[in-house]
Amino acid sequence: MLDALSIVLFRPKFSENVGAAARACANMGVSRLILVDPPAFDIEKARPMGTSKGGLLLDALELVPTLNDAVAGAEVVFGTTARLGGWRTGVIAPEQAAAAACRVLAGGGGVAVVFGPEDAGLSNKETQLCSRLVNIPTADAATSLNLAQAVLVMCYEIFKAASGLTGQAATGATPSRAATHAEREALFAALRRTLLSIDFIKPDNPDYWMLPVRRCIERVGLKRQEFNLLMGVCRQIDWAVASGGKKAGREE
Repeated sequence: MLDALSIVLFRPKFSENVGAAARACANMGVSRLILVDPPAFDIEKARPMGTSKGGLLLDALELVPTLNDAVAGAEVVFGTTARLGGWRTGVIAPEQAAAAACRVLAGGGGVAVVFGPEDAGLSNKETQLCSRLVNIPTADAATSLNLAQAVLVMCYEIFKAASGLTGQAATGATPSRAATHAEREALFAALRRTLLSIDFIKPDNPDYWMLPVRRCIERVGLKRQEFNLLMGVCRQIDWAVASGGKKAGREE
């Protein structure tokens, strides 16, 4: 899924940082590194910091003249920034960006994460090309991260989110698909029956009382495995209610 993720370094000043960034990408399974108009890039200076795995990315890296060229194929572009305020509104945290990025990647779209020059970061002009801005929280006394460190943080968050989304990196499990409309309707019918049986919703207008339940589940984005779990809970409650009723009848 991370094949469609691009790490874009805009005018990086130090080749060694590019090498370290390549290593960070390799560590997190990111294979596309793009350099935009680097003022003095020397791949031989980058190689020692890239190590063997990062060296493969350095050999395949793309050099483009403008940021527009670098992000042209991306559906969503995240720009990183240490500066806040002014034009830089609606800034999100890395984990939020990662979740949004993975939704796009899972749908087959491309995502670019842009990092500015080490000394100045992205200017307001460059941030206008970004869909969202991302700030990596730091201590107030030291808000500027090394370029490769920032790349590693963002790649890690996206790798982690992608692993949770697919379940493959951590467990090798098959991804859980979303519950279908028919399955959700079956669950709502089961929940309606179960909640009526325990007097959680009132029988005078059960469909009305079910509305908040339906909205909550629709908002969550239910997966098939979660559908199975909730259906099992309903069956167990129904069994417990039925068993309790029979026991009470025998005691009478």
